[in-house]
Amino acid sequence: MVVNDLKLFINSNQGISIPVNLLKLRGTKFHHNRVIKGQQLHNKFRLVLDGECCLDRLYGGYFSDWSCGGQWNRTLQFLAVLIQATEMSNLELAVFFNGCLELPRRADWVQNQLQVRAKVNNVLKHIITKGTPPPKIWWTPPVCLRTSLRMALRHLNVTVLCSMDDHHQEVIAYCRENNYNGLIADDAEYAAFDPPRYFSSEQLKLTYKGSLDTKEYMLSELTKALNIPSDRLCILAALLGNYILTENDLADFYKKLNICCTNINKTSVEQTIRTIANFVRELPSVELDIVSQKVFTSTSDPRCSKLRQSIQYYLNGTKEGFLHYKPVKPTKVHKVDPKPSVQAQSNQSTDAPSVSEGDSSLETSRFASETLESERESLNAYKQATANAKSAPQIVIDPPGIQSHGDADTIRTEEEQSNGHAINGTHNLLISSSSSSSSSSATSPSHATADSTKQSEKTTNIPTTVPEVMRTASERHQKGLMSPHIYQILTAGEIKLPVLLEDENHREFPSIHLIYRPIRQMVYAILFNLHHRMYLATKSKEKGDSEKVEVPDVIIKEWVWSKSNPYQTPELVKAEQIGWGVPTIQRLWFGTVIDDKRRRLRGFLTCMRSDTPLMLNTSYVPQHLLVMACVLRYIMSFSDKIKILRRQELDAFIAQAFSPELMNAQYLQDLQLPLVTSRGVQLATLFMAGVETALLANDACGAPIPWLMCCPWLYFDGKLFHHTLARATIAKNLLELCSGHIDRVVKVERMRKAILEGVTVVFARPPLPVAPGIRVSVPSNILPAGCAINDGLMRGRGGGAMPQRGLMRRPIPSRGGQLEIAGVVVGQWGPNYGQPGRLPQPLQGHPRGRIPPQVTSIGGLKYSLPRGFNPMGRPTFHTRGNSRAPIAGRGKKTQMKTTGKKKTTIKKTKEIEKKDGKGRGITIDGITDYNETIPNMNSAKEALPVPGQFDDATENGKSTEKGQGDAPLVTPVATEN
Repeated sequence: MVVNDLKLFINSNQGISIPVNLLKLRGTKFHHNRVIKGQQLHNKFRLVLDGECCLDRLYGGYFSDWSCGGQWNRTLQFLAVLIQATEMSNLELAVFFNGCLELPRRADWVQNQLQVRAKVNNVLKHIITKGTPPPKIWWTPPVCLRTSLRMALRHLNVTVLCSMDDHHQEVIAYCRENNYNGLIADDAEYAAFDPPRYFSSEQLKLTYKGSLDTKEYMLSELTKALNIPSDRLCILAALLGNYILTENDLADFYKKLNICCTNINKTSVEQTIRTIANFVRELPSVELDIVSQKVFTSTSDPRCSKLRQSIQYYLNGTKEGFLHYKPVKPTKVHKVDPKPSVQAQSNQSTDAPSVSEGDSSLETSRFASETLESERESLNAYKQATANAKSAPQIVIDPPGIQSHGDADTIRTEEEQSNGHAINGTHNLLISSSSSSSSSSATSPSHATADSTKQSEKTTNIPTTVPEVMRTASERHQKGLMSPHIYQILTAGEIKLPVLLEDENHREFPSIHLIYRPIRQMVYAILFNLHHRMYLATKSKEKGDSEKVEVPDVIIKEWVWSKSNPYQTPELVKAEQIGWGVPTIQRLWFGTVIDDKRRRLRGFLTCMRSDTPLMLNTSYVPQHLLVMACVLRYIMSFSDKIKILRRQELDAFIAQAFSPELMNAQYLQDLQLPLVTSRGVQLATLFMAGVETALLANDACGAPIPWLMCCPWLYFDGKLFHHTLARATIAKNLLELCSGHIDRVVKVERMRKAILEGVTVVFARPPLPVAPGIRVSVPSNILPAGCAINDGLMRGRGGGAMPQRGLMRRPIPSRGGQLEIAGVVVGQWGPNYGQPGRLPQPLQGHPRGRIPPQVTSIGGLKYSLPRGFNPMGRPTFHTRGNSRAPIAGRGKKTQMKTTGKKKTTIKKTKEIEKKDGKGRGITIDGITDYNETIPNMNSAKEALPVPGQFDDATENGKSTEKGQGDAPLVTPVATEN
């Protein structure tokens, strides 16, 4: 048993959970509550949302293409509609994300990661065997999801917070401290805290009717169903087992109550909970010592202290326990009380800059790079990058009586109302963290976690950090403005790296976390001033001082999964110097001179191995694509060690970033992926993991790149990347990949040149072609059905201007042929009958009027032929009607003329193809034929491109691809389950 089994009991009893529409709830009870000093009355219905419990809901649902790397524009669209609906209904949300190490809960985290790994293996197996997106039962958070959600919610002016020590305690403490009306989550531990109102995040669903449906857990009904007083719910939760008092510790107690912990199912869970509830109801007192003695029969049992800690943990989250615990740290509470009122006033005031400039206490939340000028520049650059953004009308919700607008218009309106100051820097801090305490952990009733953090600081070999840096790191961490890893590194010297969507059994490149480890090593050196410490030690040695300045070894614990070490012990990773005189962390974060600004950017580029001239040339790399370019360059810098990317794959990454469809939500929603490949999934994972690592380096260097220019939806969409990658696989050259748009070709070429500047370019080899005769099921808009992969990819793309979609196999010459080696015939094949003037067809079965080619070899025919048929002879055709005599023989003049015309036609077609491939006279450097990098199989000649073969999955306004295997795409985003 564990405490989360209580959720099964709640969901199985109808009277405990009732359906509600959050947009119709009003905070009427709030006005009757006691008003805490220093806080304002709010007319809104205010709820705290635990983002960790509903990552899939915030992502937009279980729509099937999450495995492709993340559809960040679609997620932004969904969140914009959600927030628009809540604002219209006077509902305010504060979203919490887990930024804690939570060392006591590490066993639970490891168990969760192992479950994710099992799902990942199932997902990749499904993709390899079926080529379709996986079903929703295996949904796992895409890489960089939490970071993207924090940035998207910040962009939409939603209060975002990040826990520091104990996630559950800080969420409920924030709810009580700021007098929120309730909590949206799906964790049984919150039920033990008895929040004001408790709503299910798992059932959260935004509908087209303008309702935000979910279920409310009536905790008073829960205590009635269990027939126990409400103050004993904490004891029940503790006796169910948690990270403090485990199931093994309670084994004797369960045995005494005749509870079997094996073969747990829904029925046995309910029966077990009722049995423990009966024991709790019969307790003579709720005193912790008496409870411990009743459970373990002796107060001297070492498990009694764990039981007391566990019960106290839940008591501290209740209303009475929280109020009793809160005065323990009066100084910190008093220190942060005025801040919410200032922030709330600034949220309502139109003159936000004057408030922030006059409040010096907000300086700890700012980097020196976050100035008003940089905010305006990044905002203008963001508007230019999203100028062509199109919202999807299918996901726009019209509440009754209110006319809605598209997402782009809504965002622009919000930006104009805030005069551009609520988007970046400190002014957005005021809005996105209104009424948030400076230290949410100050009111977190968690003793065990604080003690474990202190122990971690003692056991890890990390230097101390100046208070100014720690204060800023703490402020930014709480408000979700910085990578959570930075605060964890500075305080505990330890980070946890989750399982990614990669195949550890058939690796084409190393573990993704290991690929980006050199970046993290340089980040560690920057955060702990390793260069400055080395400099002081060298100067001290030169001066001959008696007291030597010791340089500590900065060693960080990284929890990384591997076959040899499945999260059993952390890997000790040593910090590595950046290679030049990088300033101290204080100068990087707070330095205001121009040199500090230049070194901040240089530090980030050095970590990403991208400190080259063209990388900062906006005509080659636009500002909103700088993060993407740095990640791709870092991947390509492994060419001397590990060859990862192929030429077509690099171009696919860049081409989709410049694609006009990247900002077209309608197009991305309707797009049907013809094929999902395992390599494409892992390449997208590799890229997004690189983006998250790049954002870590950017924050460590003082945010030289404005956060608005780091948003993933500006340069990547997993679904569009897979579509582009499929096209790149069969495209003849870059011009064909860019659909003939020469301006996009130039942009891709320039960015590729900047990425590869100074890099020893060694692309990975393409995969070996499939052996002839092996048929692979491939969708029709990539390869025709029944066509072998090596034939379709290596031999060509059809002959002539074909109106049909897909690739066409080139017809075998009608006269047959033979293979000679040293003058000896070793193989021969028969003629290919067909109807004159008829277009070639894909080889699907036996088309009418065609006999499949007859292959023979030395030793006799392999396939039966008509009696009397000479395999070396040539076919006979009727050329003019049925009354004419057949023309046959090798020396007939008519036949020679026909052949001559055929050769002339092929020659002219090749000339046209050659001109088209070069852009009709326009010469562009770098547009090379992709097939030059592919081995020339069977000496096949280049085939002509088929017009329309790269068209989208719609023809004449009608969809041609309706399904995605066992995981069909659901068009309506807002109503997905």
